[in-house]
Amino acid sequence: MGLIHIELFATLDLVAQAPGGPEEDPAGFSFGGWQAPLLDEDAGAQVAAAYEGTDALLLGRRTYDIFAAYWPHQEGGADDDIATLFNRVPKYVASRGTPDLSWAGSTQLGPDLAGAVREIRDRHEHVKVVGSLNLVQTLLREKLFDRLDLWVHPIVLGVGKKVFDGGAIPTSLTLLEPPVASAKGTVYLRYGLADAPPPRATWRHPIAVPGTTTDVSRAGRAAVEQGDHCPSWRPRR
Repeated sequence: MGLIHIELFATLDLVAQAPGGPEEDPAGFSFGGWQAPLLDEDAGAQVAAAYEGTDALLLGRRTYDIFAAYWPHQEGGADDDIATLFNRVPKYVASRGTPDLSWAGSTQLGPDLAGAVREIRDRHEHVKVVGSLNLVQTLLREKLFDRLDLWVHPIVLGVGKKVFDGGAIPTSLTLLEPPVASAKGTVYLRYGLADAPPPRATWRHPIAVPGTTTDVSRAGRAAVEQGDHCPSWRPRR
């Protein structure tokens, strides 16, 4: 069985909408292309290394259309390595519509997305999901991924579609290697899906509400009433 890798560029507040240009996903978003001023050689080398060994792409419709219009014309140019790779490997498109599949090696997935992704995982070694935020939400919700690679950039936008934007469920991840920062401050984080579920809290601090004391134990209530906790937590009389 192979691995499903999710590759995303995100801001510090985890906005991942339209990093490459304003035409990517302009609906209600005026910061398209926010990534460009933050790119440097370090991040570029990390991205190139992340695609080594890729033998299939899994893309949402919007990302597929952008890639299909761009990458077939980039071989021999500055991005020849990535262009050659993307043009060579199979491309799987998650779409309810009727995408133009003229890009060589492209296949549209059927309505059973979860089943199709499992079949793709069995068929390939390293399947990369690039961008495709709507698709990513489904993969997160169904836990149909094995790796999550995030390039977190030193910028806060406050608006836009986020990495965990409606698809996340309680999930444990494992940091696969130490974070690496680029010269311009982008931090590269590599996570793997962990088998164990997130731990549930067995104790929480008693919190004082004006006129009341909320606690989880008699000992906690006594501690608050005696002022043994932070003064800001003491109940007001």
